[in-house]
Amino acid sequence: MLSSIVVIALAAAAAALTPASSGQAPSGQAPSGQAPSGQAPSGYLPTKLPVCTPPAKPQRPPLAKGLSIYASPNPAVSAARQVKIFGRLLSVRHGVHRCGVTIVLWRRFPGQRAYTAVARTLTTPTGRYSFVLSPGAVTTNRDWVVTARGLPSRVLAEYVLPVVTLQSTATFAVAGDAEMLSGQLEPGRAGQQVSLQRLTDGRWLTVMRPRLGRDLAFAVNHTFTTGRTEQWRALVPASQRNLASASPVLKIKIAPATGIHKIRHVVIIMQENRSFDSYFGTFPGADGIPSGVCVQDPMNGGCVAPFHEAADLNYGGPHGMGNASADIDSGRMDGFVGEAEQGQGCSSADPNCSPCTENSTSQSQHAACIDVMGYHDAREIPNYWAYARNYVLQDHMFEPNASWSLPQHLYMVSEWSAFCSNPLDPFSCRGDLQNPNPDSTLDASRFATSNDGLLHYAWTDITYLLHEQDVSWGYYVFQGTEPDCENDSSMTCAPVQQGPTTPGIWNPLPSFTDVTQDGQLGNIQSLSNFFTAARKGTLPAVSWINPNGQVSEHPPALVSAGQTYVTSLINAIMQSPDWNSTAIFLSWDDWGGFYDHVVPPVVDRSGFGLRVPGIVISPYAKQGAIDQQTLSHDAYNKFIEDDFLDRARLNPNADGRPDPRPDVRENNPILGNLTADFNFNQTPRAPIILPVHPAPGPASTPP
Repeated sequence: MLSSIVVIALAAAAAALTPASSGQAPSGQAPSGQAPSGQAPSGYLPTKLPVCTPPAKPQRPPLAKGLSIYASPNPAVSAARQVKIFGRLLSVRHGVHRCGVTIVLWRRFPGQRAYTAVARTLTTPTGRYSFVLSPGAVTTNRDWVVTARGLPSRVLAEYVLPVVTLQSTATFAVAGDAEMLSGQLEPGRAGQQVSLQRLTDGRWLTVMRPRLGRDLAFAVNHTFTTGRTEQWRALVPASQRNLASASPVLKIKIAPATGIHKIRHVVIIMQENRSFDSYFGTFPGADGIPSGVCVQDPMNGGCVAPFHEAADLNYGGPHGMGNASADIDSGRMDGFVGEAEQGQGCSSADPNCSPCTENSTSQSQHAACIDVMGYHDAREIPNYWAYARNYVLQDHMFEPNASWSLPQHLYMVSEWSAFCSNPLDPFSCRGDLQNPNPDSTLDASRFATSNDGLLHYAWTDITYLLHEQDVSWGYYVFQGTEPDCENDSSMTCAPVQQGPTTPGIWNPLPSFTDVTQDGQLGNIQSLSNFFTAARKGTLPAVSWINPNGQVSEHPPALVSAGQTYVTSLINAIMQSPDWNSTAIFLSWDDWGGFYDHVVPPVVDRSGFGLRVPGIVISPYAKQGAIDQQTLSHDAYNKFIEDDFLDRARLNPNADGRPDPRPDVRENNPILGNLTADFNFNQTPRAPIILPVHPAPGPASTPP
């Protein structure tokens, strides 16, 4: 009876402790240990019951006290370089093997909250690890973390410092010139903007913001307007993707469009084999043939005095290095007749030729065709004399070297003539005035073949400097046959018969290694392209024009054919939109064995050679002037360098392409300056268009 009463009491007590609810927190909340308001029975307090949790597993101690992490390089500076993430386990716990522990590399980009596992590796026996990321894998800022069995490293922030470049097509320009500013960004993305800034009053000011193309490059044209030296840079601002980065400062010197810089086109027309006295020996006011001159005649006895030569076909004499020395004869200037009489009987461009001996069948005919003492005047070359009267005649222009055509044409473009045992090694070259590397096949026709397409000349020519400053140039030659004029009375093209190619001895430029290396063989082009460029007003900055045999005036070519050809060239330039900014330099490559009375000055072992005619034609040329400065064809390169290259020279110690040439010809103190032939303050003169088939002019006064 007593036991029943006890059971009933415990059951009642248990019922009294149960809340008057379902036992779930309202609205899905966890129980808080207090009854909801108004729900507890009167006189009872709710009881907070303990929560029972299973016992925790014993935690595994870390395998080491720490895990280091480093990156190299940091900042990453080029997408082309590998990035290495590396480190080691620090203070490894006793009993833990350092080797073979799995290391996980985690990456997080800016703006992301979570890390992403990107690679795994195993530690070495010394507890070290490394990840090598291939070039291009790190292109933006990021955070790195590594873990080993739950042990994390510190967070390593790696930054990207992009490499941005800036270059200009020229570091020397003239106000009004448009140059291209270009560069690349690495790493970058297509469409990204780069700021091009110019330093102005001590501050970098943004001038333009070109966008990157798919190749991550940019290019934009800019016209320079003021004569000064400007400093430019390309800037990539800092962002989540990269640190700020700027290119090296680019300096661009801009000359004012005054003085020599009014000339934006130089055209050099080089004809063949005439001495100054043979063409202008009786020109009024010039240093012409002295009275009483008579040159000894070793074969016939006596002497030969200068005489007027009316014949259109001349013979001249041999004109190699030895002939130059014999003609000069230690300053007596009396070897011309004897050299012509002894010359080899041939009529090609071979410098040993004396066409007179080939065409003579008797002693009397031989004496009659020795014409080296003959001179022409306005009766045979009226246009040449007209150019001399209206522009500038240079009466002390010398061939740069005392030898024949090939060495002269080498000097014309490179200021040296040499033989190179290895055409790819400039230091295998040695000076050679008579036998530089031949650049034509020299077959049975002797000296009449075109360039053979092989490399022969390893030293530096002026086109290398022009290419470095992005100065346009063209070297115009006869390539195969040239078309006749559509109208034989035309003054804007050469009304000459179709003829052969320009011989290789007059066209050595394709054989220079730097022309090939610079990818500029295409600048050596057909003469017809010159007429097209003149007509369109697209002449390059520098042009050289070389003839073929028929129009060269090289004996036995007709004088009249050469004058017609040259006149057509000059007329085309004068009728071109480029006339008002052009200077024409007309000359003849060597003396051709013809008499001249002026002793050449000695500037080095190679020259100068004998005197040749020189004429300057330009809207800024002085009118009717005679320039008596000592000049050579070296002065043409000097003018080009002063106008377009900020006075840079073919100097092996400074031009970036050394060779063993003995001197810097343009810097010789004896060499005059062609700017003396110009008046850059005058209003540009109108062109003087001459007929290509002129009537004979008046006779001159004999010497």
